[in-house]
Amino acid sequence: MEKFMFIFHGGVSHDASPEEMQANMGKWMAWVEQLTRAGKYDSGEPLLPGGKLVTGNTKGKVVTDGPYTEGKEVVGGYFIVNAKDYDEAVALTDGYPDFEYGGAIQVRQVLKIEM
Repeated sequence: MEKFMFIFHGGVSHDASPEEMQANMGKWMAWVEQLTRAGKYDSGEPLLPGGKLVTGNTKGKVVTDGPYTEGKEVVGGYFIVNAKDYDEAVALTDGYPDFEYGGAIQVRQVLKIEM
């Protein structure tokens, strides 16, 4: 079994009503429960808006507020899931609640590093 990261872009707007936000959260919890029961969910966390962008070179680093991106590009969180291959990992995205709000998921395989 391989590990894959789901990186969530866009999704429900922060301008949504409290009722819409609560209904959407219920869909998220149901999706996590479904993945957990199937033995596919490993971990995940939502991310707060904003943050810091750190860039650097041989002379040092620069820290700025950000990243500032358009709503559809904002990374709102991530999951780590277990799947046999990309096809299965992509199939696991079927329950993603924010597709209906224009959200997207970047699916990336986690590199195994033997130590």
